[in-house]
Amino acid sequence: MIFTFLLQGVVNTLQKNGLSKIPAVLTTYVLFLVAFISALIVLVPIVGRQTTLLLKELPNMVYQLKELFSSFPEKTAAYISPEQVQILITRMSEELANLAEQLLSLSISSFPSILIILIYLFLVPLLVFFMLKDKDVLLGYISKMLPKERQVMTTIWDEMDIQFANYIRGKAIEILIVGSVSFLAFICLDLKYATLLALLVGLSVLIPYIGATLVTIPVLLVGYLQWGISNDFAWLIGLYAVIQIVDGNILVPLLFSEVVNLHPVAIVVAVLIFGGIWGFWGLFFAIPLATLVKAIYNAWPRAELAAE
Repeated sequence: MIFTFLLQGVVNTLQKNGLSKIPAVLTTYVLFLVAFISALIVLVPIVGRQTTLLLKELPNMVYQLKELFSSFPEKTAAYISPEQVQILITRMSEELANLAEQLLSLSISSFPSILIILIYLFLVPLLVFFMLKDKDVLLGYISKMLPKERQVMTTIWDEMDIQFANYIRGKAIEILIVGSVSFLAFICLDLKYATLLALLVGLSVLIPYIGATLVTIPVLLVGYLQWGISNDFAWLIGLYAVIQIVDGNILVPLLFSEVVNLHPVAIVVAVLIFGGIWGFWGLFFAIPLATLVKAIYNAWPRAELAAE
């Protein structure tokens, strides 16, 4: 459905420029397949290789952090007792070791799911084609199952159809721009695991506010362990900060000014609630689902109107 929403805009554009529906769908689908296969051939192997290298280097990174923390008692003696610092170091070392174990076990346990992934790699493009080609037919089937008197549902659907499509396309553009710019910045700085970290930075925009905060930790951690406190590390902090500021203050308002009209508190609450219920997809669709709740509230007949 996400791919279909993304590609439907391309189909509509081609139809406006004079192509009939079937040629527009076929052209769009070929472009989708090229991009899909290119990502599988180019991006996935690089990310997989860098993830493997990161997992192998994780014990060494844990050791370096432990050495760093071990110097804290001397620097913080005036504020925190050495015993408290030692407890903190021990606890953090245990947590990092547990994280390394979990990541390693996750990578090992993921091998049985390769068959499922291969099935999805075949089914997803197939479903995308038929959902693009027979969109009106499929919507007609759904419409027949609904009540004939559905004024409220129609009002909500008309609003949410536009909102969902614009949101998904906007997020895809934002991920592409933020991920690409981050990749160029990391490559220019010769940062380790540049592709993997850039992918994480790009995907972090799926989770408003929280995602950017979480992905900052691995980016700065890898940079610090690679360079220490140096000019390169300062450049990394500066460029990363610029990317986040431009994304939050220019790119997001430009892409979503007419899509998301929600208070930041409502967005964070939606992320927590829907993410807790549906995991990753709840996080991805948190803002559209919050907009759906708002649309239902706005469209629902009020008691005073019913009395009239």
